[in-house]
Amino acid sequence: MHHAFKLQDVLENGDHNVELSRARSGYRLHVGDRVVPVNLHAEDDGSQVLTVDGDSRRILVAQHGDDIYIHLDGQSYHVRYEHPLDRLAAKLHGAAEDLITAPMPGSIVKLEVEAGQAVEQGQVLLVMESMKMETTITAPRAAVIAEVHLGAGQTFDRDAVLLSLEPQAAEGDA
Repeated sequence: MHHAFKLQDVLENGDHNVELSRARSGYRLHVGDRVVPVNLHAEDDGSQVLTVDGDSRRILVAQHGDDIYIHLDGQSYHVRYEHPLDRLAAKLHGAAEDLITAPMPGSIVKLEVEAGQAVEQGQVLLVMESMKMETTITAPRAAVIAEVHLGAGQTFDRDAVLLSLEPQAAEGDA
């Protein structure tokens, strides 16, 4: 089965088309012409061990719907599964993500934007803390910050609205 993933907009378009298939000892990740063995094993302390092509690393994972937040080697990563039809619709209609919600309960450590500010796709919006792990929340698309719902130091529950976005005005619009 083919899946499309977005990894923190690391590449120019942020998309990674991959195929994930089952193998006797885990899974195989097909990326272009490469086939890489992968496995994820849960530990008793709540962490997980991710093995990619024989290299094992302890990770922490938080999942909220199609969003997955991974803490690895002191860094946080945001991976999002996107259904191919949703990706196509977003490209045709300009994306519909207008609310930035909390993937897990926590508090805002640092707020990087303010209402009325234009942001680019992938730009850092805020840094949150949950279970002593910091997670960076980035802009899913170019937009304008319509409203900042919470400030630095404030706590929130999972799914709380942190920021609202609105489309950027096209050149020539008044």
